[in-house]
Amino acid sequence: MKTADIAQRYLDYFENNGHTIVPSASLVTSDPSLLFTVAGMVPFIPYLTGVVPAPYPRAADVQKCIRTNDIEEVGKTPRHGTFFQMLGNWSFGDYFKEGAIGYAWELLTRSDSEGGLGFDEKDLWVTVYEDDDEAESLWRSVAGVSPDRIQRLGKDSNYWSTGQPGPAGPCSEIFFDRGSAYGIDGGPATDDDRYVEIWNLVFMQYAITNVRSKLDFDIVGDLPQKNIDTGMGLERVAFLKQGVENM
Repeated sequence: MKTADIAQRYLDYFENNGHTIVPSASLVTSDPSLLFTVAGMVPFIPYLTGVVPAPYPRAADVQKCIRTNDIEEVGKTPRHGTFFQMLGNWSFGDYFKEGAIGYAWELLTRSDSEGGLGFDEKDLWVTVYEDDDEAESLWRSVAGVSPDRIQRLGKDSNYWSTGQPGPAGPCSEIFFDRGSAYGIDGGPATDDDRYVEIWNLVFMQYAITNVRSKLDFDIVGDLPQKNIDTGMGLERVAFLKQGVENM
């Protein structure tokens, strides 16, 4: 399955599920705190923070990115690139955890012939934030993921914030198991080479303040509008679907 086919399947799926398809923004962002567009969320920051009302309740895109914050990993692992395209779906006060989990699992596991990405459920693992009982419950009830395929990880792995006062929240990641030839058993908590992250679902539900670092802050309450921000690396999905050794 080629990258163009994966991207089109992604956009078709989300368009059929009521998402507005948004063109990729420029690699050079207007955000003064960034040199380039480093992630799919960058063009949507005004909507996610509530500075500007979103013109649509849900959206999907394929965003071109230059990943300056991961540049030291390029060449050291088979799964990082300086340039990549991020598949994203977004909800601005519309669906939340249940919808994001349901959409992600359905698209990943739906067969190729039915327009999905055709991943085998037995090759997929899920991580959730250590205190996120709701997300774990939804993975089990909505997606049917076995409890032994769900791992709880800490704030350094499964919590998102910008490092500034504003929105934040737990995240849930989906991993593909490349098999025993690539590392030890034990799930995503044990080995990044064997268990490759393919999709990150961010649940923006809290407001934070007194930010001392990206991992050290005070939660002051729930956001008035809960948002969904997801990201899946197009080239990473392609290398796993094609069964090759690197991107």
